[in-house]
Amino acid sequence: MVARLAVVAALLSWAAQNAAAETYPAAEGFDRAGSDAKAIEIADAVMKKMGGWQNWDQTRYLTWRFFGRRLHVWDKWTGNLRYEDRETLILMNLKTKKGRVWFGGAEETNVDSVKKYVNQGYRRWINDSYWLVMPYKLKDSGVTLTYGGDDKTQDDRPAHKLTLTFADVGVTPQNKYDVWVDKEHNLVTEWAFYRNASDAEPRFRNPWTNWTKHGNILLSDGRGSTRRGERKHSDIAVFDALPASVFESPDSVDLMALKNRQGRGQ
Repeated sequence: MVARLAVVAALLSWAAQNAAAETYPAAEGFDRAGSDAKAIEIADAVMKKMGGWQNWDQTRYLTWRFFGRRLHVWDKWTGNLRYEDRETLILMNLKTKKGRVWFGGAEETNVDSVKKYVNQGYRRWINDSYWLVMPYKLKDSGVTLTYGGDDKTQDDRPAHKLTLTFADVGVTPQNKYDVWVDKEHNLVTEWAFYRNASDAEPRFRNPWTNWTKHGNILLSDGRGSTRRGERKHSDIAVFDALPASVFESPDSVDLMALKNRQGRGQ
């Protein structure tokens, strides 16, 4: 009997640990009181489908080119960022907002200019990372998450409609987003952006397509198209480790070679 009780206790402990690992803890400052229980339930289902909170939390390095242009190499744990845009290179820390700047290979030494461009890099990262990882931020600090009911996406697929509004966070807290979560797959498949939460119509409404596994999480790269062609992030990769020089040296970095090397276990 004692042995059986010990086994049961161990199984209960294991189940509790696994249940806890699958939960999606809200960030400090998330507006739980103003959010809808149904919207929170759907956000939890989305997180689980994308790989789960634990896998997202343990994902350290993310890299991508925003619509094939601006390169970000982001250390989620330390806040270190490598940002490249044509001839501009910024190596900075997102937490301290301090860093170094190069133009065409020459380092900028003017203190005011460095501060200006580091701030610019920070703002670009805020925008560009949201276009990549927004579904992982449904319960972020300052977010109020409400449920808009059953709806359909622009391609006529049944979906849940969520709305995100913000309070005292980011650089544009007056924004609002509507987000459509596909009922069949529990993935975000569309969003709409409002410059001001009071606006009657969104500035745009775009799909989220091509959800693909990177490391232990899912990321989407497709954002529809414009008259200029398809809008798609490129060079998306997740790394377990990167050389410190990526965030410290202006020397060029072949991230895809590093990705292939990591994939071979080297």
